[in-house]
Order: sequence, then structure tokens, then C-alpha cells
Amino acid sequence: MKLRSTETLWTLKNAMKDSYPSINSDLNTSILIIGGGITGALIAYKLINEGKKIILVDRRDVCNGSTAGSTALLQYEIDVSLHELIKLRGEKCAVDSYVNGKKAIFELRNIVDTIKSECEFEFKKSIYFASLKKDIPFLKNEFKVRKQNGFDVSWLSKYELKKLGLNAIAAIESTTAAVMDPYKLAHDLLQYCQQKGMQILDRTNITSIHYLKEKCVASTENKCTITAEHVIHCSGYESTETLTEKVVDLKSTFVITSENIPNLSHEFKNTIFWDTSSPYNYLRTTSDNRIIMGGGDEEFKDPKKRDKLLPKKEQYLLKQFQRKFPEIKFKIDYSWAGTFGETKDGLPYFGKPDPQKNEHYVLGFGGNGITFSVIGMTSILDSINNKENTDLEYYKFGR
Repeated sequence: MKLRSTETLWTLKNAMKDSYPSINSDLNTSILIIGGGITGALIAYKLINEGKKIILVDRRDVCNGSTAGSTALLQYEIDVSLHELIKLRGEKCAVDSYVNGKKAIFELRNIVDTIKSECEFEFKKSIYFASLKKDIPFLKNEFKVRKQNGFDVSWLSKYELKKLGLNAIAAIESTTAAVMDPYKLAHDLLQYCQQKGMQILDRTNITSIHYLKEKCVASTENKCTITAEHVIHCSGYESTETLTEKVVDLKSTFVITSENIPNLSHEFKNTIFWDTSSPYNYLRTTSDNRIIMGGGDEEFKDPKKRDKLLPKKEQYLLKQFQRKFPEIKFKIDYSWAGTFGETKDGLPYFGKPDPQKNEHYVLGFGGNGITFSVIGMTSILDSINNKENTDLEYYKFGR
């Protein structure tokens, strides 16, 4: 599956930081992780610190799938609003999922500090704004429910938003959000895990998995095998190739990045923005004063069809930005398109689709993929050990 098109800001910025060999012989391990992006790297970090013997593989160069195309807005807010999620999944699951997302942002910062990653992690505020009057009742309801459940949020008026340079009617401001360079962190995590003894193989495509004496035997494209006690799929949107249950609707999404804008205000740089439109638009700044804006999602995943739309989507996103921030001159420097997915409740999928097989999945779909992956770190050991876990119940297959 072609997950993105054109070179993204992160790959050009970091160039080929690390490279790893492909498989050339049969191997044995305790745990095989399939997927060398940010999710696989985070799960590997958790398990290598538990003393596990791990081999991690990726069908392309590591970190060059969805991770390279991520805009890395780290929010506890889920693509499904809290008041809607309560209706879909009940109050406990919904509120816990929002709380877990908040904890995940701080846990991610701890990981960054522990491995001393220079991934430009920065805490930000989040502003969820409405530009249309018809969205105000929805926004007010969301604000009320978040307040009732203890989240630190404020209501911003049109006048207060104007001081930020934002042309909108009202917004919810949250105090906890963050941004980072996801490509850099994923590489740093993999390097850390390799130094701890994990074997990393890129350009290694797993074509099938069968079972032999309760062991998982993964066959590769070049006829080598990797035998493991457990397989953990961290393959994101490409997991649709191995799952029988349909858990996600794949779509196309689009991103533009500006040239350096030297005079951005402190308030603007300290905030990430997203709106109530459907599909929603979102934006953030980088440490070198660029603006990244994404959105314009389409209901298909065909790479050729997606790529042909990129010039049109560049202009759409640019126009949306200019309407919201008329005083800021945005000149496009980079743009790209990628595969994006939504689950029916906006939540991830963790655990074993088939309880009889030692194949586990950590799938953080939607706009919260990275924070979902951090949440998945806390439940992966219980999945391996067949222990009960609240998150494994919330985010189980077949729900």
C-alpha cells in the first residue's frame, strides 16, 4: 500500500538518519514486531525495557510509512467529541479514553527525556474553534461535558480569538497538547532499542504467518523465516491486509507546509488549532517557524487518484488558512498526501483478534495515532500474558 506521496518535511529535514540490513537467514526470537514506524518503535521501547528478545521488521525503510507523513499534533481530544463518544461507548469508556490521551502526552515527554531525543517536543495549548453559527450548540455541549468531567478547558469568544489573529466565532481552549518531529523520535527510539539488543531489519516484507508447535513462523518475501513466540502487528493502515474484520475506513488526507515565517506571535506559536468542520482542518507551527496545515480529507485511498488532487488541495488548504488567519502570509514550501483512517468510534484497536493465536495488534487509527500508541504500551504486556486489562476491553476487536 502506498501510504503517502511526495517527500514530506520530516524526511527531507532528517535525510536518511539510520539504515538497517534486510533479512538473509532464518531467525528465532521471543517477539517479532511488524512495523518500524512510531508505533512499532514505542512498543519495542516498552518491551526491550522489560528484557524481551525482539526482532523488528519493516517492508520499507524504517519510519518511511505513515510516520513520515504524520503532522504529529498530540492531543487528548479524539476525532469523536467527548459528548458523542459517551453516546457511542458509555461514559466510563469515553472519559477514560480522553484521560488516557492526556496521560499519554506526558508519558511521551518522559520517553523523549529518557532517551534524550532531539525531536523538538513542545507542549502547546489546543484551540478547537467554530467558524459557523450552526456549530456553536455542538461546541457548547462539548465544553459543558468536558467541564463536568474535570477537564481544564476555557471558553473563548470571538473577541478573544481575534486577539490571536483567528477569524472564528468561538472556541474551546485546552491546556494540554504538544507537537514534535515524529520521524526523529521514531528513529531515536529504534536506535535506543538496537543498543539494548533489539535486531532491526528493514526492506523485509512478511508475506505469511503460520503456526508450528505453538510458535508463530513468519515467512518473508525472500523465503527466509522468523520464528517467534508472539507477533505484534504495528503496521497501521496496512493492517487491513492481514485482518479479516473491517475495523477502519481508509481515506486520503492532504498537508501543506509554509516557508519560514519569522514574525509569528508567541501566542500563535504556542497553540495548535483545529475546527469543527467535517472533515476538520488543523494546523500547528514548527520550531523553525513554519506552519503545517492539514485536512481536505477524501473518501477514498487510491494513490493515483489522491496524488492528482494534491495541487487542488494545496489551494483549498491555503484558502482555508487565509480565511482563518488573514494577517499571516502563508507561502507553500512543501505539500504531501497520505492515507488516513477512521474507526466507527474514533478509538484504537489493541489485543488479539483471534484469542487462539499469539498475534497481537496495536493500531492507533485517526488523528490521535501517536497518543493511542503510547496508551497501547501499557496494555501490550497483558495481551502477551493473557491478563485482563481495561484498555484491552475498551479497544478490543469485535466490539
